[in-house]
Parts: sequence; C-alpha cells; structure tokens
Amino acid sequence: MTPDRTVQAIDSLQITVNDLLQQLPNLRHGELIAQSLALIVRMAGDDIDRLDWKILNASLQDMGRAFSTFYPYRHVRKIAIFGSARISPNTEEYQMAREFARCVTAQGYMVITGAGGGIMQAGNEGAGADQSFGLNIQLPFEQGANSFIEGDPKLVPFKYFFTRKVFFLRESDALALFPGGFGTQDEAFECLTLTQTGKSAPVPLVLIDKPGGSYWHDWADYVDKQLLKRGLISPDDPSLYTITENIDVACDAISSFYRVYHSSRYVGEQLVIRLKSDLTDESVALLNDNFADILVKGTIERSKALPQEAQDETSKLPRLLLYFNQKDLGRLYRFIATINQLGAPTLPQEVSAHPERK
Repeated sequence: MTPDRTVQAIDSLQITVNDLLQQLPNLRHGELIAQSLALIVRMAGDDIDRLDWKILNASLQDMGRAFSTFYPYRHVRKIAIFGSARISPNTEEYQMAREFARCVTAQGYMVITGAGGGIMQAGNEGAGADQSFGLNIQLPFEQGANSFIEGDPKLVPFKYFFTRKVFFLRESDALALFPGGFGTQDEAFECLTLTQTGKSAPVPLVLIDKPGGSYWHDWADYVDKQLLKRGLISPDDPSLYTITENIDVACDAISSFYRVYHSSRYVGEQLVIRLKSDLTDESVALLNDNFADILVKGTIERSKALPQEAQDETSKLPRLLLYFNQKDLGRLYRFIATINQLGAPTLPQEVSAHPERK
C-alpha cells in the first residue's frame, strides 16, 4: 500500500472509531475507551512489525479474560499463594500450604494460585474450587493446571508472564509465600519493590516455612547482610513482611492487617487511608506524636471522603489524610499496625464482622 493510501486508510479508520463512539451513548467509561481506541488508531499509522501487533493483541486478550473473570468477585479479598511447583504432596510444606488455604477461606477470603502443581496445587486443594482462582501459564517443562482447578471458570490462561503478574498483584490483598525457586523469589522481591516504591498499595506479605525450616530465615539473613547493612534498604523495610512457621500466626497476620485499616489511595499529594471505623481525636494525636517523621508537611488529620472520591464505593468510610513522604514504607506498615491497635472495628457492622469484604 502506498503512503498516501495508508494515510487515507488511517483517516477512514479514525472516522469509523468516532462514529462508533457516537453510537454508544451514556458510556460509563467513554473517555477512557475513546483514549484506548485512539491509541490503537494512532499505532496503526506507525511503523511497527507484525510481531508487535501480535504481542499487543495477545496482551489485550490476556487482560480481557482476567478482567471478566475477576469482576464478579471484586468485593471479596483474595490471597495469592506462591511456592514451588516441584514440592510433592507428602511434604510438610505442601500440607502447610493446604492448611493455610483452608484457614483463610474459612475466614471468607478467596485464594489465587498459579494453577500448577506443588504449593499451587496445595493452595487450590485447601481452598476448594469454589474459593479458588488459577492464573495459568503453559510452560514446556511443567504440567498444565492442577486437578483441583482444571476446568473451573475461574482458571484464567495467560500467554505472558508480565500480564499474569499484573493480575496476581492487582487482585491480591495479601501474599503468602512458601519455599520455591526463581519464580517465588521473583514474586517476593516484586511485591517488596512495588510496595517500597509506592506503586502498589500496602498489603501483608507472609513468608511461611515448615517448623524448623531455614528457607526464609536464610533469605532474611541475605537481606540483612547484603541489603540492610549496606544501606541499600531502610532500617524499617523488614517490617514489610512476616516470617513464620505457624499457620495461625500467618492467618492472623493477614486478618489483623484489615482489622481497622481498609485500603488506601492517593488524591493529589495526599495519602488517603480508609478505615472501617473512625479513630478518636486522642488516637490521631498519638499517631501524630509517633509518626511525624513520615510526613513531608502538615499533620495526620481525620476526614470524610474527599470530593474526588464522591463516586467511590468506600465513600461512607472515615479517612485519615497525610502528606506521606513516599519512602518510609516500613514505617507506613508500622503506622497501619498502630491504627489496627488503636481502633475498634465496630462500624459498619457488616464490614466489621467480615474483614475479607472490601
């Protein structure tokens, strides 16, 4: 096709897209849809290869399937379970992963695994199909989905690791990691990186080993020796995770994280902490006394939903507002832990009784 005819084709495509948008009145997210379509049209006029389009197309298909699968369960908190696919069912690690999944689903959470064998299979087995998701990726040296999630509509196939990882971290309200290989280590450091840099909302990260096991303690020794003592991470960064050999401790580390704390987001430069119940003036004063070091200006203040949050589903929940320095994430986790100790989850009753609801 000649350059002139290519330009004509792109112009015609742009007109078609504009007509399409005009034929869809009252589109809920019309502006964002228009931007997405405009990007596709613009890229159609760029010099990119067929392989580039195949990557874009497959990525969108990955994301489209995942968005549709997770949407009906968007109000239920979910816990991602990571660990080696090569751990057999007769090991302590497998049995602990299965028991952990039973523990958290009994509290009302759902479980997300990579749908493979080993620890992933244990997670799906312990949770049961009704409370399980599987984010599957076909590998040449591993089997497909495990028998406890295979054929379930909540099994989502992915072509790419990067799109799969987006949904692990986007959909998970907590992460539980058992011993594993490169993939497990990758997930641990990815979660810590995104949390430390503020690209992910705070979530509890629990590292679980068998009684007497040294896997995560050796990992923590490496973090302490090579990262902390060299000043490559902050002294409070180990507060981002909990290491335990006890399933009850692991489950409590997650449920207690959401005892009063609900969620957070940024509105402009302010970090908005949503709470399940309001704090007293005395409690907020205590927070200001103990955590002034994490502020770049101002004080920690109680608030209702800001105007920018008027359409937010959490708009009725009380808030704390602060100008967080966005670097002391370990201190922020301590801040959340203190909120959970100071507050009493009494309002509203339904939210208070079910920490897994969001």
